[in-house]
Amino acid sequence: MDFGSFIEAGTSAVLNEILASTHDNNGMALPSRYEVLFLTPSGTRGSGGVGASTNLFSQVLLGQVGGGDTRDVSYQCNSITFPPRTIDTVADENIYGPARKIAQGYTYGDVTGKFYCHNDMREKKFFETWQRLAYNPQTFAMGYYDDYVGTIQIYQLDQKGNRTYGCELIECFPNTIAEQGLDAGQASNVQEVRVTFSYRYWKNLTDEADLPRPILETLQSVLANQVERELIKNIPKVLRKL
Repeated sequence: MDFGSFIEAGTSAVLNEILASTHDNNGMALPSRYEVLFLTPSGTRGSGGVGASTNLFSQVLLGQVGGGDTRDVSYQCNSITFPPRTIDTVADENIYGPARKIAQGYTYGDVTGKFYCHNDMREKKFFETWQRLAYNPQTFAMGYYDDYVGTIQIYQLDQKGNRTYGCELIECFPNTIAEQGLDAGQASNVQEVRVTFSYRYWKNLTDEADLPRPILETLQSVLANQVERELIKNIPKVLRKL
């Protein structure tokens, strides 16, 4: 038996098995295949209802959304990241031997996206308008939280354009609009704007889409469980075993 040929055949089989997993019907995820959707705030939710906001930029943003600027901004997003999530830990030293880390909480990091800009700079103006919902440029008063937070959805797409994974940034807003350089020596470059978003938390849209559950649904579940426990408690132990 040729031991060298045996090893070569085994190596080839393993390699073919690995490559086969990358050429199945699902294929491999490509970072260039993605979709971003912006669900902007109305600017009036925290101000007592529609039309109650004294910030005129709430109406400007509504006009931009109605005029298709939101769709254009989504199309011009040339780079963005899925949001991070970190489990905060603390050392548990109440044991013998080496300390172990236990979960104490969790935090989320900001998300930054880059966007190509049209000649009219509609992308930059869109985020500036959204940002101005957080403060009134006429009175310098800070806005209601619910007036300026919205939602961003980020999707991974397969080679056919189907959504295979998605996450949703909850209660987010453009925290920072970065500086934009102007350079006469870069005549062929397209202007970009970099925007960093803050948000309360994020969830993936595969198995966390319905979280957190609505308060009414949660209360109904709790009450149902309480009623069930009361009924079981009143059943004689002999009958419970049947």
